[in-house]
Amino acid sequence: MSGREIAVSKVDVGPAEEELVLRVLRSGQLAQGAMVAELEARIAEIAGVRHAVAVSNGTVALEVSLEALRHLEVVRAGDEVLTSPFTFVATANAIVHAGLTARFADIGDDYCLDPAAVAERLTERTRVLLPVHLYGLPADMTALAPLARERGLFVVEDAAQALGATVGGRDVGSYGLGCFSLYATKNVTSGEGGVVTTDSDELAGLLRLLRNQGMRDRYEYLVVGHNYRMTDLQAAIALGQLGRFEATNAARRRNAKRLSAALAGLAGLVLPAEPAGRRSVWHQFTVRVTEDAALDRDELAARLGEQGIRSGVYYPRAVFDYGCFDGHPQVVRDPAPLTAAVARQVLSLPVHPLVGDDGIDRVGAALRQLLDA
Repeated sequence: MSGREIAVSKVDVGPAEEELVLRVLRSGQLAQGAMVAELEARIAEIAGVRHAVAVSNGTVALEVSLEALRHLEVVRAGDEVLTSPFTFVATANAIVHAGLTARFADIGDDYCLDPAAVAERLTERTRVLLPVHLYGLPADMTALAPLARERGLFVVEDAAQALGATVGGRDVGSYGLGCFSLYATKNVTSGEGGVVTTDSDELAGLLRLLRNQGMRDRYEYLVVGHNYRMTDLQAAIALGQLGRFEATNAARRRNAKRLSAALAGLAGLVLPAEPAGRRSVWHQFTVRVTEDAALDRDELAARLGEQGIRSGVYYPRAVFDYGCFDGHPQVVRDPAPLTAAVARQVLSLPVHPLVGDDGIDRVGAALRQLLDA
């Protein structure tokens, strides 16, 4: 191994987060309070909506969103949610926990739902379209949102990896219910945390009830709820992160551009791209290592690791292709051939802000040396 280790993702916590956390500790208000309210206002502004409701994590954001739709009878038990098979398991788990049926349409070369595949997979039982904005790149909402409107579908966005991304100048999280994660490796982190965004006053009010034991005022319970609250300590960390949000996203963009230039033309390596009108926040820089490459994906990752360059496979299988979903009555294993192929080829490389130009150049040089046969 030569040089420092380059992590595929790295948490950057600085003086701003420390000061805000200390302010919370000194206040004595550790649970949900003013910091959470400020975070909600900032996220609502980023997503271009009137409301943001902070919750305990990104999975909860998905779960409580679907639960709210059940309360409003937008969906009923057994109705179908159409989503991507190329995603983290939380997407499918949330659908199952809501008492709904998960159906899947294949992805396109952008790793996101293919609108043509969605149109073919819709059934009379489909009630919700749940696109996943993967690796920081938003799905093609300019095609998916009109399709949802035509078919009377509610849109829930799994935007866990895409805070600040845009489609046609419109912010992700503004199409119905947007579900964001503030997990430790995300572009903005609170350690654990999530946020739901919406323009609907009714949905925002219901979400706030559901996260707080169904309680409007003290001991006034309107619905059967949960404790899904975020703490002010978590919110303080995220607010510190948001103070340099634009700068860190710009650094990710510069790193992605520099690495793309370094890797251009390598046989067997398909580079990520931003389709016209879509702006990524580059949560991950994910390549495909095809059969034309000098090394297969796993061997390439191992050889990079020997040089101190870490990489990641997100995700190694279609989300439904695990034993826990075998024969599950709420999970339909719809054919997804491109997902199956892509899952065997994807490899995410470091472009986080702490890599730096020298690190990006080192990653590029290592890949070129290993693959430029």
